[in-house]
Amino acid sequence: MTPTISFMSANYVARQTGWAMHGWGDGDRTTNEHFRPLETYAERFEELLLDVRRLGFDALDVWGGHLNAIWATPEHLSIARELLDRHDLAVASYAYGLGSSAERIESACAVASALGTNVVGGPGEPDPGVLVPILKKHGLRFGIENHPEKTPAELLAKIGDGGDGTIGATVDTGWWGTQGYDAARTIEELADRLVHVHLKDVLPGAEHVTCRWGEGCVPIEECVRVLVDLGYQGAISVEHEPETYDPSEDCRAMREQLEAWLR
Repeated sequence: MTPTISFMSANYVARQTGWAMHGWGDGDRTTNEHFRPLETYAERFEELLLDVRRLGFDALDVWGGHLNAIWATPEHLSIARELLDRHDLAVASYAYGLGSSAERIESACAVASALGTNVVGGPGEPDPGVLVPILKKHGLRFGIENHPEKTPAELLAKIGDGGDGTIGATVDTGWWGTQGYDAARTIEELADRLVHVHLKDVLPGAEHVTCRWGEGCVPIEECVRVLVDLGYQGAISVEHEPETYDPSEDCRAMREQLEAWLR
């Protein structure tokens, strides 16, 4: 059994800005504004799913900008579930930072459950005493996604004892590249805590500029080799979130690369 290959819907973070995004917050805000209205949600979410399908993916990671637990109503969730079923798309993860409040965690877990995934992946440092019972209630695992952490040890400190396997790591290879830590080595060091993988390349430097695999500083193919050697059975998300152009064709090409590496 090979890992599922998924499309990170946050690859389109700059889409509603006309590919002229001024920082992540700009893309996050405009995406939420575009998708929030219930009266247009079916049309707009289906457009997203059709684009993912056209690129050859049969799974995706639903980013919070496209279905945010803050504004998602039961009607939004019903529409999303019906459209995912209609287009035969599996959800590999709900890409969402859980925060620390029980209310926010409960809302996010309800969205993940409605989407039919058992993985939530996002940055944060939630209180295990609050988080773990809610995760267990919904049958979910939370993978803490590395962003500011400079070493796997820092991420492991946040994971703690793992809450009986409910808390682990979502490895974002691009952020390890930005932090100057070898992403393939990171995967080995976090092997027994892996929940999910975001496979991303970035240009050298501190700005975290994503790029097509092979054009940056992350050893992408080596990361995949390590995952294969470990027998990793989770999903691998194809991630590339440029601010000034549509990454669709890059993502199609990267999916094809990943399929070849996994054969």
